[in-house]
Amino acid sequence: MGRKVNVIGVGMVKFQKPGASDGYEVMASGAIKEAMKDAGVDFKEFEQAYAGYVFGDSTCGQRAVYAVGQTGIPVINVNNNCSTGSSALYLARQAIEGGLAECVLAVGFEQMEKGALAAKWSDRTNPLDKHVDVMNAQQGVNEAPFAAQMFGGAGREYRWKYDTKRETFAKIAAKARTHAAKNPYALFREVLSVEEILASADVFDPLTRYQCCPPTCGAAAVILCSDEFAKKKGISNPVFIAAQTMTTDFPTSFEGQSMIKMIGYDMAKSAASQLYEKAGLGPKDVQVVELHDCFTTNELLTYEAIGLCPEGEAEKFIWDGDNTFGGKFVVNPSGGLLSKGHPLGATGLAQCTELVWHLRGTAGERQVPNAKVALQHNLGLGGACVMTMYRRN
Repeated sequence: MGRKVNVIGVGMVKFQKPGASDGYEVMASGAIKEAMKDAGVDFKEFEQAYAGYVFGDSTCGQRAVYAVGQTGIPVINVNNNCSTGSSALYLARQAIEGGLAECVLAVGFEQMEKGALAAKWSDRTNPLDKHVDVMNAQQGVNEAPFAAQMFGGAGREYRWKYDTKRETFAKIAAKARTHAAKNPYALFREVLSVEEILASADVFDPLTRYQCCPPTCGAAAVILCSDEFAKKKGISNPVFIAAQTMTTDFPTSFEGQSMIKMIGYDMAKSAASQLYEKAGLGPKDVQVVELHDCFTTNELLTYEAIGLCPEGEAEKFIWDGDNTFGGKFVVNPSGGLLSKGHPLGATGLAQCTELVWHLRGTAGERQVPNAKVALQHNLGLGGACVMTMYRRN
């Protein structure tokens, strides 16, 4: 077991629609400055920086960091699809835990284009070709956005297996909007009813427009340090990382011909199992969760994959209100990807930022009462699942 890793600074900018945001370097530097102010550290105290983004040229990380300081430190660019931000956090955590550094920066950002995600390179093997093969075999391919076909298909497989109501998925989106209404950083803060969500344009059964996360621009930053560094800075009782895991695809992702497994169920299940063993904590110890709700279908599936409820019982979990204030867990108090937005490289670090605020008791109107243990789940197809457990004594 390595050294304890503390989260002493977090910061983010308000998420925006494509075309309405500042440039990536402006957003990223703004988030870094907020995190530095929060931690009370100077740029010269960073020994390494990990910069996460998906869309952009190869050294956008340097350009983003240079807007704050140029001290010659290593700047490592990270791309792990939608789990990019938490992958940068994973590397930063390893540097502190392994004794390679005392204070490290992780920053994530994305300046996205309008419209659904699409492949950028047509002259080489698609990294999702195995995923596409499963989808082709199970449901074919149509004109809907590719990710919606994948996650919608997984939701449809679940729905057919358990006779799940379409309203159940819509309730997840309604919860996200209700939570986001109290988050000044969120993109969509208008509360919507289940009926309004179901009445929005169909995308891919059972998904409607308001059940799909929007393309988003934004940035978030996190500062990690050792106990020795925190003590030197006079920081007492910081939030710390109790455990962190990362998994990638297993053969079952593709061999079983299951849309549910193809979109990362087994990755999440394994990451959660390893996390709970490392932390010595389980779901029963958690009060607040930020999980990867790129689509309502994935939030429902993730409840079961990470053990918030037994397999096959997600519908009851949702209708009983156990995913919101007054229930067993508060899931995505930020509004999640569905309503806060999903700037790919920033998402994992924005999740971390939100959870740190709750553990500190500084989340304002959306504060989860008595939050002591927080759980994070960030998923990217291709694939990688990063899970993190945070605590504050």
